[in-house]
Amino acid sequence: MTNSNALFGSLLTEGKTKKIYAYPEDDTLVYMVGKDQITAGDGARRNVIAGKSRLSTITTANVFRLLNENGISTHFVKKVDDTTLLVKRCDMLPIEHVQRRIATGSYLKRHPEISEGTRFDPVLIETFLKDDARHDPQIEASDIIASGIASANEIDWMAREGRRVFDVLERAWRSADVTLVDLKIEFGRDPQGNMMVADVIDNDSWRLWPGGDKSRMLDKQVYRNLQDVTPAALQDIADRYALVADLTGKLKVN
Repeated sequence: MTNSNALFGSLLTEGKTKKIYAYPEDDTLVYMVGKDQITAGDGARRNVIAGKSRLSTITTANVFRLLNENGISTHFVKKVDDTTLLVKRCDMLPIEHVQRRIATGSYLKRHPEISEGTRFDPVLIETFLKDDARHDPQIEASDIIASGIASANEIDWMAREGRRVFDVLERAWRSADVTLVDLKIEFGRDPQGNMMVADVIDNDSWRLWPGGDKSRMLDKQVYRNLQDVTPAALQDIADRYALVADLTGKLKVN
């Protein structure tokens, strides 16, 4: 399919990996258009991977379709073309909501007393303020409330809904013998104040270990771990993203 730029309204906002355009026929909807950029370290490392936006769009559409089918409220309406999604317009909360099943990565740096591979049951939830300049600091519920980002009831709702999202996707990935290690999601409010899962859920959003084996990881951590960013290394990452995009179209919630 071709890109639908001719259909777009004005550019509303642009981030590291996507652009948001007005939807001329209905101001309750927007177009979300992916970019071929991959970043790490709050944008300190960034590269272009040809076709990444297409793979991200496929993955996000498949994941949000799965969530919608399982009764989770999301902003996803439909996939428009190779790099474009039509989504409900909402005000994004400036927090990242992270669910962790297995202790790894940055969690171990903040909690050196915890061994890698420790399993959290129920899933552990952490929240981080979206602020690249401050390296996305962790933020507690009391500070979220005090800053006016969300109410106590909304925080409780996000915790419950976040665990529901993780449960659906964990079971789905289990059907492909892949372990969902952790997951980052974001929330937004529509003009009526209704909360929903929003933004994207793609291969930058989680850790995936086939067969529970960290050495076979399929996700963005491969890019973060690179000592040298070479064309061959970027192609290897593209291949993993393509595999994940393909797998998400086959996932089943058992």
